[in-house]
Amino acid sequence: MQTLPSALLLGFAGFSLATAVAAQLTPQTAAPATAAEAAPASSSVRVGKLTREQIEEAVPEWTLAEAKAAPDAAAVQALAKIAPGATITIYLGTWCSDSQREVSRFWRALDELGSPLPAAVELIGIDEAKKEPADLLAGADIRYVPTIVVRRGDKEVGRIVESSPHGIEVDLLDLLEGRASGVLSLRADLAPESPKP
Repeated sequence: MQTLPSALLLGFAGFSLATAVAAQLTPQTAAPATAAEAAPASSSVRVGKLTREQIEEAVPEWTLAEAKAAPDAAAVQALAKIAPGATITIYLGTWCSDSQREVSRFWRALDELGSPLPAAVELIGIDEAKKEPADLLAGADIRYVPTIVVRRGDKEVGRIVESSPHGIEVDLLDLLEGRASGVLSLRADLAPESPKP
């Protein structure tokens, strides 16, 4: 076995000591206090109540998906005639391709509507763990995104989860007009069930 000359070993030791000292002298930045601070400024993850404009600014790819979407024209026109008073809450992930596909198609349908939808629409961005914003997720039972919850008064009529079986505008219309209820989804693990009162 060959040994390194002692001068070379001293050089390595000196280099290691210099590196350790330099690391101690280099200013350390504090760890981020929240997940939002940990994300880079260019991150497309948005959490909390959002607007369409905020999402489109954060994730420009969504506007491309809107342009490619082809909603059912008859369903779109029927949406303009629904009874007013419903609330549509859309839980989405700005990081999620399913959310991009479904919500962008919904926005394209609204654009083609030509008049305001006679229902209130709320957009809530959630994190990938589906735990934040905790206050807006409490009691919502969100396991997959997007989840579009339709309510009339204080009662949940139904929800569309992850992938709309017939197109978001068609399934939304069916929920809003009372032809459908419960969970609408292409997911095999979501058995059809009535929503909680």
